[in-house]
Amino acid sequence: MREPLISRFAPSPTGRLHLGHAYSAMRAHDLARAGGGLFLLRIEDIDPGRCRPEHVAGIIEDLHWLGLDWDAPPLFQSARLPLYAAALDRLKAMDLVYPCFCTRSQIAAEVAASAGAPHGPDGPLYPGTCRLLEAGKRDERIAAGEQHCWRLDAGRSIALTGPLEWHDADAGRVVARPEVHGDVVLARKDAPTSYHLAVTVDDADQGVTDIVRGRDLFEATHVHRLLQALLGLPTPRYHHHGLLTDADGNRLAKRAGSPSLASMREDGTDPATILAQLRGAHATG
Repeated sequence: MREPLISRFAPSPTGRLHLGHAYSAMRAHDLARAGGGLFLLRIEDIDPGRCRPEHVAGIIEDLHWLGLDWDAPPLFQSARLPLYAAALDRLKAMDLVYPCFCTRSQIAAEVAASAGAPHGPDGPLYPGTCRLLEAGKRDERIAAGEQHCWRLDAGRSIALTGPLEWHDADAGRVVARPEVHGDVVLARKDAPTSYHLAVTVDDADQGVTDIVRGRDLFEATHVHRLLQALLGLPTPRYHHHGLLTDADGNRLAKRAGSPSLASMREDGTDPATILAQLRGAHATG
C-alpha cells in the first residue's frame, strides 16, 4: 500500500509573497489534493536579521486570499532549534563536521589568491582552511569564545555514504553530486542551523513525501540527499518546477521588486482568476 502523499509550501517571512510564490504554493497544494493527501505550511524563519512577524501574517493572509488551505497548524522553524542541534550533534559524533572561524573577507582573499579555486553552483567553493586545523586548536578557539560556523566535511561524508541518487518528476533519475557544493555551512555564526540542515530535518520529521519547489533549488538537492543518507532519513520525491518570469524574462523575486499578492488584492484583482492563470502557466528556467 502506497504511503499517503504529503506536500508542503515553505516560505521565508522576509517580504510579501508574489506570483512566483503563489505558483509554487499552488502546485504543492494541487498535488496533495489530487493525490488525496495532505498539504502543509512551514514558515522558515531561522534568519534573525531578515524575518519579520508582519511577513508571517502576510503569508497567511495571502494564501487564504488565494483560497489555498493547509491541513495542520503552520510549523515554525524557530520553534524547532533543538531538533537541528540534535542532528548537528549526530554529525559531530561521526566526525563529519568541523568549526570554521573564517570571515567572509578571509575566504574571499584566499579564493582570490588561488588562480585555480574550484567553483560550484553558487560561486567559489570554501577552500577548506579550517578543515585542516588540529582538533586541539579548534577546541581552544571555541573555548576562547571565537565566533564560528559548522561546516560539513563533504569529502569524508561522501566517502562514508558512497554513490547516491534521487528522483525528480521532470529530470528523472538524478545521480547526487554533493561535492560540487564543497563543505557547506550547516550551522551559521548568527543562527544555530542553516537552510540545508533545517529543511532536511523538517521534511523528514513532517513525513513529507513530495517536495514541490522551484528549479532554482534543484542543485541544493544534492546536499540534501547527502544529509538524508548521513542521518538515516527517507528521500522524498522531488518536483522542481520552472520559474515564473516578467515581461523582460527576469525571474520574479522579492529583491527585484516583483509585484506582491497584497498589491494585487488592493488593486481589486480576482484571486480565482490568478489561480486559473497560474494553473495554465508554463514556467521556465
